[in-house]
Amino acid sequence: MDDRKYDSLKIENIVASGAIADSIDLAEIAKKVDHCELNTKRFPGAVFRMDEPKSASLIFSSGKVVLTGIRDKESLDSGLAIIIRSMKDAGVETYAKPRVAITNIVCSYDIGKYINLNKVVITLNLENIEYEPEQFPGLVYRIRDPKIVALLFSSGKIILTGGKNLDDIKRGLDFLEQKLESIM
Repeated sequence: MDDRKYDSLKIENIVASGAIADSIDLAEIAKKVDHCELNTKRFPGAVFRMDEPKSASLIFSSGKVVLTGIRDKESLDSGLAIIIRSMKDAGVETYAKPRVAITNIVCSYDIGKYINLNKVVITLNLENIEYEPEQFPGLVYRIRDPKIVALLFSSGKIILTGGKNLDDIKRGLDFLEQKLESIM
């Protein structure tokens, strides 16, 4: 497969979630960990912001975490290592191997040409397409396999979300481009 075709494919956000401990005393870590905020009136978890890698993590008393704002696998690994180290330094007994996995990747892509969204709707006439330009300027295309949601804009810009890895995103993009080639 020619990877140059994906030159404009850019990861905008990676979301990962899972468990790092059996339980976490949020009040304790909010006191002991820099950049970790707890406001239980607004949200049931602690928010841990990092500058490097630039990201935010939600930490819950159940020991579960959600990492977001990450743009590559290396940043995910280093961000998770920082969270684990910070939790251990604060006295939390973490798992030897955290059970955290990527749950969503959001990418942007530029197809390089104008997309006639009305023509896409009329030609494909599929139930997995939503297009209401009065509500939202993009067309929502739900791809079944791989399970990806694509937002298409007439400018040729596309947002792809729902993939758990870059291969899923690329397969979804290939499927989408094949469908669009028959129309454009």
